[in-house]
Amino acid sequence: MARKQASQGTPATAVLAAAGVPFVAHPYSHDPAAASYGLEAAEVLGVDPARVFKTLMVDVDGRLAVGVVPVSGNLDLKAMAAALGGKKAAMADPAAAERRTGYVLGGISPLGQRQPSPTVLDDSALGLDTILISGGRRGLDIELSPAELIRLTGARTARIGAGRK
Repeated sequence: MARKQASQGTPATAVLAAAGVPFVAHPYSHDPAAASYGLEAAEVLGVDPARVFKTLMVDVDGRLAVGVVPVSGNLDLKAMAAALGGKKAAMADPAAAERRTGYVLGGISPLGQRQPSPTVLDDSALGLDTILISGGRRGLDIELSPAELIRLTGARTARIGAGRK
């Protein structure tokens, strides 16, 4: 995988470049009318939706956390809470998610967040050589190995995806 960072310039790509992690930037023309940012990325880029992961901010017992799951399914909130030793999880307030991460909705990356949060990556990623995650803005996905994402975010893995295909 080649490293590309010059024209992408987001905190997520800066983290990857600083760590010397190989990645591929996949910019695409984002349609503001798209119902699902992640499914849009998979379709436009011609990538299996099971390899494209969405970043979701979650409130677990009053603390913000990051869930990273395939766009082909949903986040299992109970499993997310359990993965972090919590009792209850709910989707985070969108404004709180943007403040915490420094990213806009639809462009939240698990990498380069203003204030990092505990991160859980769905264990389906472990069977893949590479996955695509948001690159830090709408219309940019970055492809990297799940192991590097885990290393850079300190993520734990668990089965937190629901309804995945």
